[in-house]
Amino acid sequence: MSRTIYGLKNCDTCRKALKALEGYTLVDVRADGIDEALLGRAFGQFGMTLLNTRSTTWRGLSEAERSEQPLALLMAHPALMKRPLIVAGDALYLGWGNDVQAVLLG
Repeated sequence: MSRTIYGLKNCDTCRKALKALEGYTLVDVRADGIDEALLGRAFGQFGMTLLNTRSTTWRGLSEAERSEQPLALLMAHPALMKRPLIVAGDALYLGWGNDVQAVLLG
């Protein structure tokens, strides 16, 4: 069973999720990137909420860049992804809110 957290190694929320979830590994999307098929699946499930428009990366983009297709934008700038993206077997979870914690921690 795949148990992976996609995020940034310096992200406090990603580190909290990694600490709480035993047996999960962290993939730093800025350093290692993210598989396009997984990103497409996540976008299909979460839609535009996958794109973090409050990030410093987003604020640094030009208007022309912001108007690109969301998946192309996320592939070019993986740090734009809301995090963490958690893969637990076949299920995907976005963020580390109480709802996600309740499901994954029981």
